[in-house]
This record gives sequence, C-alpha cells and structure tokens, in this order.
Amino acid sequence: MKYRSSLLFSLLAFTIIYFHPSQSTSTPAGKIRKRVPAFEYGTVVMNQFSTSNGMRPVIFRHWTHRSKHTCRLCHIDIGFSMEAGGTGIHETDNRQGLYCGVCHNGKEAFDLKRKQNCDRCHSPFPLGKDKMAKKKFLKLASRLPRGRFGNKIDWTKAEAKGLIKPKDFIEGVSFPRSKMKHEHGDLKLDAKLAGLQDIIFSHKKHAVWNGCELCHPDIFALKSGKTKFSMEDNFSGRFCGACHGKVAFPQRDCGLCHTKPVAGK
Repeated sequence: MKYRSSLLFSLLAFTIIYFHPSQSTSTPAGKIRKRVPAFEYGTVVMNQFSTSNGMRPVIFRHWTHRSKHTCRLCHIDIGFSMEAGGTGIHETDNRQGLYCGVCHNGKEAFDLKRKQNCDRCHSPFPLGKDKMAKKKFLKLASRLPRGRFGNKIDWTKAEAKGLIKPKDFIEGVSFPRSKMKHEHGDLKLDAKLAGLQDIIFSHKKHAVWNGCELCHPDIFALKSGKTKFSMEDNFSGRFCGACHGKVAFPQRDCGLCHTKPVAGK
C-alpha cells in the first residue's frame, strides 16, 4: 500500500511538473498554478515500463545532470528525445551501453548494473520527499549564482564564471565538432506589447548548452525571421517553450529575455 501511494503521488506530480509547459501565473481554468520545490523543477518521472515489470518508476532530476553535462550531449549525441516519453528506454538498452548506460557504467558515473545502485534511479521516495536529493541540491545551489524562478539557480552565470564546466563530449558517442563563433549572433526580437522591452536573443549563451542542432532546424528555421511564433505558442510548450518552463528558467522570468531598454525610458 505504501508503494502504491508513493507511485500515485509520483505520477500526479509528474503531470504537474512536466506536462504543464511553463510556470505561468494561470492555468486555462484561470487558477493559480502550484509551484514545485526548486529541487524538483524539471524533474521527470520515467514509467513507460517500470511498474509493469515490478519496478518503481525512475525519478530523473535534470539539475544533477546539467551541473555536469550539456543538454546537447544527452539530447543529440546520446539520443534522448526532447519530449517526455519519446525515447522508449528499456533496461536492456541501458545495460548494453545505450542512453543512461553511456555514462552509468562505473567510469563516467555510477554503474547501473550493480544491484545496490537500483534505488538511486528507481527511487523509493515520492517527488518532493527525497531528503537526500534535496540536501544535495541545496549544497550545489549554495555555491552557484541565484536565479529567481525554477531551480532558482542562474545556470548561465554559473557556466560563464567557471563554477560548473558542463561536459560536451564522450569518446565513442560524440563526434568532433568545430566551435562556431557567435560574436555577431545576437538577434533582436520585437515585443508585440507597447512599453515592453524587446528581446535580445544570445546565440552564444544558448550554444554553450545546446550547440546549434538542438534548436535548428526542428524547432527554429535556420534563416532569421522565417519562424513565426507568439508567446502563446511558447506558453503551450513550443519554440522557446520547448525548454523554458520545463527545464530552463520559466517564462514568468520576463526580464531575462526582454532586456533591450524601451526608447525614451
């Protein structure tokens, strides 16, 4: 009964954390959305096959992985889908060195084949109740620049200051890539609301984590101005909302994107 209660709580929290595409101030029903704890922002419950095979779901916390690796490494080189449940990972895949098994081999990270490590992924604790995970998060967050929403960590500043050094290459999985220069890669996106600052989009900041291929050409066209989208699209989990509001900082943090001063102000 205790296990079933934990599972029900985890699945309910999954719908709250992952399927709401942003932490905006209102839901379609006009109600204030409950925020999740900072250490559970971006957390994904992986349960396509676990319970049907007698195992607890996997609790995947993005913050612990992004403190060590780029988004591009996992979602391009290793092959994880950007959509929750889109990869269809089996335990046999991991044991053969695919997906989670690329790193969790006892060399890059703990060995998933060792029985004593099962609970490190197949957690016995429901979301928000894992005291050890919270303790580890708070220890990490205490040495990184503070953000306002989401994980409440400014990951961009943390990387820029050298406080974290996300790995972007794993031998045998990644391929050598020449680094592109982004000195002239900033784009200005006009705000549609009078008085609101325009958006200054930095390719350089995004490329540190995503490279080019995580956004182009699937989410955004290669040529500037060819992709038409609105804030409503973003709020629905498309375009910028593919990351922001799920793992990257929530879209309620308007001032991080709308940065160009309004003329005359």
